[in-house]
Amino acid sequence: MADIQHLATLTEEDIKFRYITPAIEQAGWQKNQIRMEYFFTDGRIISAGSEYERASRKKADYVLQLNNDNLLAVVEAKSAGYRLC
Repeated sequence: MADIQHLATLTEEDIKFRYITPAIEQAGWQKNQIRMEYFFTDGRIISAGSEYERASRKKADYVLQLNNDNLLAVVEAKSAGYRLC
């Protein structure tokens, strides 16, 4: 088991590299089924009368896909210091 104090110093990228990617691969996902840093929206459309603009695009740390047409799951990573509540 990893040392708790050591985990607290890991960045989001460390967590992804050391824990999440290996876990996804061990679960049977092939590299060609794993998309990283994947934009899954073009951004919300914000309208003001006849003018409009797009908000920021949304990006997932991982998207797991069955094939090119079927995105199945989104995995979002956080650093060890991220508070859920």
